[in-house]
Amino acid sequence: MTLNELRTGASGIITAVGGEGVLRRRLLDMGLTPRTRVMVRKVAPMGDPIEIRLRGYELTIRLEEAAKIQVQPDEKEG
Repeated sequence: MTLNELRTGASGIITAVGGEGVLRRRLLDMGLTPRTRVMVRKVAPMGDPIEIRLRGYELTIRLEEAAKIQVQPDEKEG
């Protein structure tokens, strides 16, 4: 599953960060690294971008970027 597929309020653990070159480096620099817990907080009215919470702060990213981040959904959520 990718980050853009998580519903609002759902959380998961990042398992892999895709992309190439500058984009991948930028995602990693923003704290989107493997084994990091993320939660989808908000989705813009038109669906793009999304706001996520990780490492104690909120980050807004485009769906195109979120689609490159593999996540394992939190098992506690149904």
